[in-house]
Amino acid sequence: MDDAAKDQPFLLFDLGGVLIENVGFERFDALLPQTVGIDALKRRWLASTSVRNFELGLSDAPDFARACVDEWELSCSPAVFIDEFTTWPKGFYPGALDLIATLRGRHRIGCLTNSNALHWTRFDGFQGIFDVTLSSHRIGVIKPDAACFMHAIEACDVDAGDILFFDDSMPNVEAAKRCGIDAVVANGIGEVRRILASRDLHAQLRNHPPRE
Repeated sequence: MDDAAKDQPFLLFDLGGVLIENVGFERFDALLPQTVGIDALKRRWLASTSVRNFELGLSDAPDFARACVDEWELSCSPAVFIDEFTTWPKGFYPGALDLIATLRGRHRIGCLTNSNALHWTRFDGFQGIFDVTLSSHRIGVIKPDAACFMHAIEACDVDAGDILFFDDSMPNVEAAKRCGIDAVVANGIGEVRRILASRDLHAQLRNHPPRE
């Protein structure tokens, strides 16, 4: 990071659905007794007791699987569900890591994600990728709770209005805005690029066309 980065907004990213391809909501919607649609499912997922406990680090994987099957009335066994759940994050979208590496020359970069031990270890804790790395199961607070965003503001060590936060879930974006954060909905790396370009935050984008 050079001196110019000090005058740039802190870029804070959700991971699944923003920088990382996550097929979870599509797969989970198909497991439900009656499909509810992705937007409605995202809202219900954020409020789910079994999900929140697991992503706050309050339950282990077997307990989460049993609770989730019961809460959501899934027809599969807990063992089948947890095997499926583990594979939901597929990996970074093409070009996402290059984009983050380039942005770090002009900005401080962080991630704020609701995650869990299973998914976190698949990516080796995202070591060396971000300046600030925040996951619900490690920090003990979770989106969309205000406490989670207040924790992020403190961890980023900037004023709330100096953070630009990207998330694929409207409830999280709305909650971040209530905490004073400049928050936007971004579904996938293509939308991230378009938002950055529209705000003229990353002039080098003109020399680094998308590689999705």
